Amino acid sequence: MAEQMPKNVRRRRVFYIPGYDPIHPRRYRELYRKEGAAQAALSGYSVSLAPKATDGPTSGPYGWRVNAEIEGGATTSEFDVLVWADIVRGSMDLGITATYLQLARTAWVYIASGALWRLMRLRKGPVIAALYPVVFLLVQLLLALLAAYGLAQLITLWLPAWAGLAALAIVPLLLNWFKKRDNKFFAYYLMHDYAYSASTRGAHPPELSARMAEFQAHIAAALRSDVDEVLIVGHSSGAHLAVSVLANLLRADDAPENGPVLSFLSLGQVVPMVSFLPDAHELRADLAYLCQRDELHWVDVTAPGDGCAFALCDPVAVSGVAPDSGKRWPLVLSAAFTQTLSPKRWKELRWRFFRLHFQYLCAFDQPGDYDYFRITAGPKTLWQRFEGRAPSKSRIEAPVNKFTSVTP
Repeated sequence: MAEQMPKNVRRRRVFYIPGYDPIHPRRYRELYRKEGAAQAALSGYSVSLAPKATDGPTSGPYGWRVNAEIEGGATTSEFDVLVWADIVRGSMDLGITATYLQLARTAWVYIASGALWRLMRLRKGPVIAALYPVVFLLVQLLLALLAAYGLAQLITLWLPAWAGLAALAIVPLLLNWFKKRDNKFFAYYLMHDYAYSASTRGAHPPELSARMAEFQAHIAAALRSDVDEVLIVGHSSGAHLAVSVLANLLRADDAPENGPVLSFLSLGQVVPMVSFLPDAHELRADLAYLCQRDELHWVDVTAPGDGCAFALCDPVAVSGVAPDSGKRWPLVLSAAFTQTLSPKRWKELRWRFFRLHFQYLCAFDQPGDYDYFRITAGPKTLWQRFEGRAPSKSRIEAPVNKFTSVTP
């Protein structure tokens, strides 16, 4: 498909696959609107949003249209958000007791399999992020038990000792108080996130496999349409979903030889959190397959400043599935937050870990080569923009994964 690459992109389809996020996709539209306007003002180009086209077989799910004038070219990009938020919400619909049981199972899967220790050899940031909900939920339980104990001591000063048992009623009340404020603590949210993949030991849950087949169908239809580039953007957990969707699409020969350029941009990926699990055979097979294909171009962007991502870790190499004959993809690049954000802006965001995990989708006040809006709305394909770029010198390629089998 590289031979069919147009000199300029006039029409593009963008498919955005979000991470483990229960929020309505309009959040991403408004984020694009706000941050695109900010980046356009900083960089001197024009980006405007409009309702997406709803006619035709490739109109797809929720999305929007972007009209842009960038680098001397006028482009129209149709965005679709490939939604799995309903699956996320379903996996989060657990009570307090069930969440603590989930905590125990998830910790056991990562610790007993040895995955946790190997992940720590890559980046400590995302491992700390994974341990945070475990520790914080246990702290919540401990505080509730201590409060119950203290109340029991007060009660038994005036009543019989058995009456102190009534103090245990405060435990569920306090735990429920913490849960209702999880929009500030994110302990339950993160626990459900890591537990979702751990519940199947890395295998794709059936409901997610079915949804990814739908994603594949949307992308395949776009590849048969009259556009210059079809760009898949996978953010966070959405990156490993995109890997499997694209691998299955290419196996099915759904990318026409003379069709649009097929591009894949993975952002803030956490692939090792899944590929290091014992039963992630399918994901590892998809990584091994996709890294050799010449039907697409794959660029992986992370940043060491993002403590929630496996920054600069080549997802294929560290998973231990890079072929002996060599691989083509991905091109691993750094968004270099400490350089692309001004000292003032970096100081504002440095300890806002969840906000930094979304910085790839936002404006940079000292932009470098990576610019989300130039990539998704500009006149160049992903590979035109990064062809000739050397991969990051500080990338990690050590194959530390214990589980490298690609079949059950």
